[in-house]
Amino acid sequence: MQITVETTVVAPIEQVWAAWNNPEDIKQWNAPSDDWHTTASTVDLREGGTFSARMEAKDGSMGFDFAGTYTRIVEHQLIESQFDGRTLRVEFLPRNGEVTVRETFDAETTHSAEQQRQGWQAILDRFASHVAAIHAR
Repeated sequence: MQITVETTVVAPIEQVWAAWNNPEDIKQWNAPSDDWHTTASTVDLREGGTFSARMEAKDGSMGFDFAGTYTRIVEHQLIESQFDGRTLRVEFLPRNGEVTVRETFDAETTHSAEQQRQGWQAILDRFASHVAAIHAR
């Protein structure tokens, strides 16, 4: 089963793309809630390149690495990747000074589809807020 989440970012595609792929930016937005954070991030943005983000609970009770390999990249439009035997497709759809970012991913079996949708949507919403704050500067 695949799950799709999306958000609209009020910023030019260049800023959206940069914030999505910059490890320092990723550490600022990649968390589903304030009690989680990303402590490390690497990005080798090319087909066959790898990515990794270490997400941890701020109280130290748990953490995990979200890591995979890029399989297709179309600058300012599309990033496809594989992680843990699953696929992820991220579309960047610019229109009238805004960009819709749409993620479609294979669900996993540990958490319900709704839990996964909520978690991924929360991260995506934090991304939109992060980029909007950069754009407002």
